[in-house]
Amino acid sequence: MKIVARNRRARHNYTIEETYEAGIALTGSEVKSVRAGRVSLDEGYAKVEEGEVWLYGVHIAPYEASSYFGHEPERPRKLLLSRKEISRLIGKTTRAGYTLVPLSLYFNERGYAKVELALAKGRTKVDKRRKLIEEEEERRARQALRRFERGG
Repeated sequence: MKIVARNRRARHNYTIEETYEAGIALTGSEVKSVRAGRVSLDEGYAKVEEGEVWLYGVHIAPYEASSYFGHEPERPRKLLLSRKEISRLIGKTTRAGYTLVPLSLYFNERGYAKVELALAKGRTKVDKRRKLIEEEEERRARQALRRFERGG
């Protein structure tokens, strides 16, 4: 599995409830550009519209070597999920505060482009601060435990 892009801010800004693996419908020049790692997931989000899931705000830079049949960098891209998963997402995203956020874009073993999609709930500033404090406390506890085990 070759990870091409990660949305590092997603885990900070959202509480992740569930994750899904979705295929992504790309054009030829987009695949070339993704393989080159020219992707940004920072502003990305997904919506369920008319029984289909669409990915918005993901920037895939134009591939320089393509002819004038290139692609639009921020066009909506269709995500490929099973009907069962889509119907489940419809039910969950209609609840207040829930959204679909791309966590990473990668190529699986067979060479298909996949998106790790998360059902997430937005965090407030207080929640973000609280999480940072908890992570810092856990890190300090692990360090203290390591020092204690070494005998120092």
